[in-house]
Order: sequence, then structure tokens, then C-alpha cells
Amino acid sequence: MDYFHVNLLAVLVSAICQWLLGALWFNVVYAKRWKALVGFKEDEKPKLLVLGMIGSFVGDLVLSFMLAHLVIWTFANTFARGIGLGILFWIGLMAPPLISQHIFENRPFKLFAINAGYWMLAMGLGGGIVAVWR
Repeated sequence: MDYFHVNLLAVLVSAICQWLLGALWFNVVYAKRWKALVGFKEDEKPKLLVLGMIGSFVGDLVLSFMLAHLVIWTFANTFARGIGLGILFWIGLMAPPLISQHIFENRPFKLFAINAGYWMLAMGLGGGIVAVWR
């Protein structure tokens, strides 16, 4: 099976957009609230920040690559259909393990909302990008 029939440039752009969205989401939009919920002091930076950012980008590449395959397999060929597909797979594949993880770790629902909200937007955006740029 040919796994590289997807547009790798679209996958890269999708991953970059997801990564930038994450940087804005966790460092600007929800920075104070997220840090407080995770347990960081307001001026404290995560100790493994660089490693986390690299890991985040690699994860975004893998996610975008998989979304590109799903877009092809489902014949999603518009931005709206790509967004819908990304959100549908977020509902089925991302939200359930996130909610159970937050419950088992006794983390606040607000933290789940911030984390899951990011992934819903990231998967929708990524799905939209790879759907229109095949």
C-alpha cells in the first residue's frame, strides 16, 4: 500500500498551523488559566519546554498525515467537510481518552475544556487544510 499518496506539503502546512494554534492557545489565550490549573506559577515556564514544543510538532505532523488519509478515504474535498471530518474524529478518537484521563488524574473539568478545545480546533483546522489542498 502506498502511504505517501497524500500531499506532504499540505501535511506540513497543516502541522505548522496546528502547532501555531497550540502556541497561541496555551501561551496567549489560556496561558494564565492553563498554568494555574496545571500547577505552574504565573512566571514559571515548563522545564521541558523545548522538548515539549518539538514533541508537539512531531505529533502534529503525525496527526496531519493521518487526517490526510482520512480525507482521501472519505472523499472530503471541501474545507467544511475537512473540518467536519476532523471534529468527528476528535469526538470519537480524542475526546474519550482525554476525558477519562482527566477523570482518573482528578484534574479539573476546566483543564479538560482547555485541552480538548484545543484539540477539537486543531483537528478541524488540520482536516480543513488537507481536504482543500490535495
